[in-house]
Amino acid sequence: MNWNAFLAIGVGAALGAWARWGMGLLLNPLFLAIPLGTLAANLLGGYLIGVALGVFHSYAHLSPLLKLFLITGFLGGLTTFSSFSGEVMERLLAQQYAWAFSAIALHLLGSLAMTFLGLWSVGVHRVWP
Repeated sequence: MNWNAFLAIGVGAALGAWARWGMGLLLNPLFLAIPLGTLAANLLGGYLIGVALGVFHSYAHLSPLLKLFLITGFLGGLTTFSSFSGEVMERLLAQQYAWAFSAIALHLLGSLAMTFLGLWSVGVHRVWP
């Protein structure tokens, strides 16, 4: 086992999870129908992973440990599919179907758009062959 990789991922994941938790504390009370903290974490994470992928693509000499820390650790801890899934299920169980499907669309399309924007903002303008 590579202990440096283990620590890079673990520290990054803890920091990302704490950031997500803080965003939830700050933003979720603002609009109860769709928890904005989870949405913000997923959209910001989508953008930042686009930036990170573009940077690591352009600067291949960067440390693999930095990539593990940022992408696998921090952004893995920041973004959250399980919280998103739970929040959508709560809306469905409450028969709030429009809010549930609105949240699905916002998270999915928003995250993809933000990832594309992240890549584009660091100069990766072509994401497919």
